[in-house]
Amino acid sequence: MSRATQVAKVADRDRTAARLLKSSADKFYDPDVDIDWAAPVVDGLAYHPEHRVSLYGTELWDRMTPEQRLELGKHEIASIASNGIFFEVLLMQLLLKQVYKNDPTSDHVHYMLAEIADECRHSTMFGKACRRFGVPAYGPRPWVKQLAKLLPALAPGVSAYAAILVAEEVLDRMQRENMSDEALQPLIRMVNRIHVLEEARHVTFARQEVVQGMAKAGRVARQYHRVLTAVVSYFVMLCLINPRVYAAVGLNPRQARRAAKANPHFRATLLFWGERIMGFLDEAGLVGGPAMPLWRAAGLVK
Repeated sequence: MSRATQVAKVADRDRTAARLLKSSADKFYDPDVDIDWAAPVVDGLAYHPEHRVSLYGTELWDRMTPEQRLELGKHEIASIASNGIFFEVLLMQLLLKQVYKNDPTSDHVHYMLAEIADECRHSTMFGKACRRFGVPAYGPRPWVKQLAKLLPALAPGVSAYAAILVAEEVLDRMQRENMSDEALQPLIRMVNRIHVLEEARHVTFARQEVVQGMAKAGRVARQYHRVLTAVVSYFVMLCLINPRVYAAVGLNPRQARRAAKANPHFRATLLFWGERIMGFLDEAGLVGGPAMPLWRAAGLVK
């Protein structure tokens, strides 16, 4: 996309924010009210579609019992959800820094505050879901959590929004497929549906911030955002499935992680989950150059 085209695509920030604020007021969910957390778990229903589980189609999978397969899906969805909490907390930090810097009377800031409120509810919802199913909130590995403390300082503007979009839109693509799947637990489908409906506003806001930021960025800044977005996105994808999920179902974590990494079915799943966001990032000028090996290592491009 040319810089002139980018500029042409930039909408008025306050006009977009006002529209998103109206949508936020018209339709939002409270997980404490809108989800029946006491509803029974349905025997035999999955938590995650089998064909999206990281070991599906491998020799390890063939040796697993049906109960192990169901349990692995449950632990993997808990790992993904708890990493969602981690990245939502990072997003809230970044938004709060922007609130601090900008005009508190503007619709732009008011929408950021509304999004922070949404993310607080989403993080609560994901945490309650993990607790309801009796699985740990795995989150990222400790060294990744320590490294992520640098993100607010290293990723100003464009690369911050772009990297968070990778986390949000990968999760969104997964949940759009899952929320209508009647083979999954009703509670899983409801959590997915709520998150998809509210996250659509967040994606619209963040995409506009990326396009606007790239339109203003100079050559050096554009290269910096391109590399940093790839670095952070690599860690986003690395974190999705915590190796501890394999130990939870009686597998060797190192052996299972190697099998998942080499699994063509899981590689296809990662490409599917990342398809929409990678198309957007490519169009915005954030994919290419020396960072391409990182995108491939993340499983987001072939």
